[in-house]
Amino acid sequence: MVFLSNLVNGISLGSIYAVIALGYTMVYGIAKMLNFAHGDVIMVGAYVAFCAMQYWGFPPLLALLAAMAVCTVLGITIESLAYRPLRQAASLAVLITAIGMSYLLQNLALLIWGANPKSFPSGALALPTLNLFGGRLTISGVTLLSILANLAIMLALTTFISRTKMGKAMRCVSEDRGAAELMGINVNLTISVTFAIGSALAAVAGVLLCSAYPVLMPTTGSMPGIKAFTAAVFGGIGSIPGAMIGGILLGVIEILGKAYISTELGDAIVFAVLIIVLLFRPTGLLGKPIREKV
Repeated sequence: MVFLSNLVNGISLGSIYAVIALGYTMVYGIAKMLNFAHGDVIMVGAYVAFCAMQYWGFPPLLALLAAMAVCTVLGITIESLAYRPLRQAASLAVLITAIGMSYLLQNLALLIWGANPKSFPSGALALPTLNLFGGRLTISGVTLLSILANLAIMLALTTFISRTKMGKAMRCVSEDRGAAELMGINVNLTISVTFAIGSALAAVAGVLLCSAYPVLMPTTGSMPGIKAFTAAVFGGIGSIPGAMIGGILLGVIEILGKAYISTELGDAIVFAVLIIVLLFRPTGLLGKPIREKV
């Protein structure tokens, strides 16, 4: 039962990584840029939800919606001010800008909320605890919610991408931005919507993360953001199912590695597995090799 409990906890943590990884994989798949400020958008969403519940008396669900709204606006603003002027620039310039935006958000959070850790309401968003096998296996409400939320978001996003007009526009821009523009697709709007969706999902991930691990500080999103990016690469960056599979596998590897190998080496084990996978599958588990015509 200990193994099953660790496995469930790994799937729960991996589900949070998967929701974060969706933001990376959507932005890269459509805009072909890596938004390394995405982890700090998670932190902003968690702080907004914390303030909404702690100071303004919002119920948890309303606080989550407020966090999603703020992060959506923040994502659109970041794209418009920082990334849009660099669409034709070298990838290194975009990368440096993304890192700069990450530090900017961290320092703004430091000025607004201070360096002292905040105690996020534990289990603010949670389902009833589930007891299985006569009580020998207990699944907490936060764990259950993280897994179900990941599945629901994945299904909704897959349906949106495949069935809606905007989703089809996103796929066209991902395939060939120039041809999409010639066909009358508003590329700027499409990329802005992509950032908006990814940032709203970051807010959801931030609330889930802090509900499970209730310590909030300006650097809260840094390591989960890096691990989620790792999950996106692991699954095949640009692939929505790949983000889900990569996130869950990463969470399971991390929890099992800490439980059975070494608590101190848990993060190192995660990145070592990534390196091994990429040696055999350079494009990730579900990534497709891209052939360039010469």
